[in-house]
Amino acid sequence: MDFGADESGGYARLLLLFAAIALAPAVLAVVTSFARIAIVLFFMRAGLGSNEIPPTVVIIGLAIFLTLFTMAPQMSGVYSQALVPYMAGDVQLDAAGSIFVEQLRGFMSERTRPSDLAVFAEFAPEPDAGQATPMNTVVPAYIISELRAAFLIGFIIYLPFVIIDLVVGSTLASVGLVSLPAAAIALPFKVLLFVMVDGWALLTHSLLATML
Repeated sequence: MDFGADESGGYARLLLLFAAIALAPAVLAVVTSFARIAIVLFFMRAGLGSNEIPPTVVIIGLAIFLTLFTMAPQMSGVYSQALVPYMAGDVQLDAAGSIFVEQLRGFMSERTRPSDLAVFAEFAPEPDAGQATPMNTVVPAYIISELRAAFLIGFIIYLPFVIIDLVVGSTLASVGLVSLPAAAIALPFKVLLFVMVDGWALLTHSLLATML
């Protein structure tokens, strides 16, 4: 079967559209605050010593809504400056896309460590005078900055749970109950500690304080 040039081009654009839709969730996950929030929440669950409580769907859902909360100013800017004018026909798609990219650039640049940016800037072409740092430099620098922050917060959260595990394990060993699973015995104490210190509010406040 022989396809014309226009029809072949249409299929190619359709494939590119499907590829963009498939990659969009992964891209948005790393250029927003979602990665930091999700990693910290999974650290919290690992510290509790439970692989199912809270369920993964709850953690992901909470991470999504906290991401929407932290990204509200950027989303509002994109809506008012790009989406509304584009829907009204006042701006073209490329101009609306540029506004969206600039909103993301501002968000990421404020949260990217200069040392992380320097790692990628060393190997990237020098931008022209007066031009902003390219997105292909800002995005990976932002990602590793977010991963560093997430692991730092996760370590601080994980440490008290490790101490409880050590105390419970040493107590069981001292009374000769080494056959009892220390993790199962420690779990109620860790949950009790988390509830007593109002852990969810404290964790959420700490996350928001590092991002807003």
